[in-house]
Amino acid sequence: MKFQKSERGTIGVEWELQMVDMDTGDLRQSADAVMDIVEQNGKNPHIHREMLLNTIEVTSKARNTVTECLDDLREVVGMIRPVTDPMRIELATAGTHPFAMPAYQRVTDSERYAELVERTQYWGRQMQIYGVHVHVGVEDPKKVLPILNALLTRFAQLQAISSSSPYWAGEDTGYASNRAMFFQQLPTAGIPRQFERWGDLERYVDDMAKTGVIEDFTEVRWDVRPSPALGTIEVRVFDAATNIMEVGVLAALTATLVEYFSRMYDRGEELPRIPDWFVAENKWRASRYGMDAKLIVDDKGNQEDVLTTFRKMLPELLPIADDIGCRNQLEGIHDILRNGAGYQRLQIAAARHTMGPRAMVDFMIEEFKADHPLDPLTFEARKPNELKKLLRRQ
Repeated sequence: MKFQKSERGTIGVEWELQMVDMDTGDLRQSADAVMDIVEQNGKNPHIHREMLLNTIEVTSKARNTVTECLDDLREVVGMIRPVTDPMRIELATAGTHPFAMPAYQRVTDSERYAELVERTQYWGRQMQIYGVHVHVGVEDPKKVLPILNALLTRFAQLQAISSSSPYWAGEDTGYASNRAMFFQQLPTAGIPRQFERWGDLERYVDDMAKTGVIEDFTEVRWDVRPSPALGTIEVRVFDAATNIMEVGVLAALTATLVEYFSRMYDRGEELPRIPDWFVAENKWRASRYGMDAKLIVDDKGNQEDVLTTFRKMLPELLPIADDIGCRNQLEGIHDILRNGAGYQRLQIAAARHTMGPRAMVDFMIEEFKADHPLDPLTFEARKPNELKKLLRRQ
């Protein structure tokens, strides 16, 4: 399993979007209809179907800066809107949809997805989840596993700040990221294995393929994983950001952390690691408590609040952000800390309106249009035109 050559620090971003009915706020199963129109003039390599027909994924090209990736995403969204608007479909996203029922969601007609659902049954039918994935190029295969393992000392903080899935099927789950809890139910999804040598990873993949767990490495759906075919490390722990500014923050955090650990490696320094049991505990705490979590930050078991860790990280990461051209995006973290993470803003929007979860959908729609976090205390939800239909679906 060869790790392909890649330029250091190149970046690519994937963003999964929900298609929402303008009138009811429920999910629309319209990916095939939308893609048929989008593809009339040929396939666009940056607009994709996903597992569910309520989802469209948009991707950037492989770029040198976060700014270029965001420009790509805006351009692609601009291609979709003229198709979805006449269908009365809004584009929005978050880690989950607040009230849509998983049983109503249809799976894309694909042998790969059909096999996944057949094998995983109930849990496979619950994958009404949406994320952001960030790829960062690594120029030396020897660096990949040390950097990946080092990222696991901070991936729970990344999950916490991206958390945007507090509701599920109309219920407040008590979790900041319920998406994280659901996704890890799939085989080979969730917390990564930590390996010392590339050969150990290859043996893992061979063993899993030999025993029928996977067909190839693309079916290893870890929160952080190497992407050998692209020559990147891919961070997949993020809930889908509700607006593109936050996509930029997540991409900048990923890019600067990878570069930070890459420079440590270049200086001959030992990269940090924490045991698997701390990684697992951190993931649960970040999923449950989000920005209020106290996370384990080193192999000695020392713990810090998420906010404290970010305040320590930023002075170290900002000079790197200057070097790689993403300071503006990284500084956007202050907007998140001021207005709250996605799950916090959604909870406030729901608490202020009698429609609760429906108000959350309206908030998601407005943030997607605004391109930046909104103040939920000043947000006013729309009145649905088809209330009876909505209540029947709930």
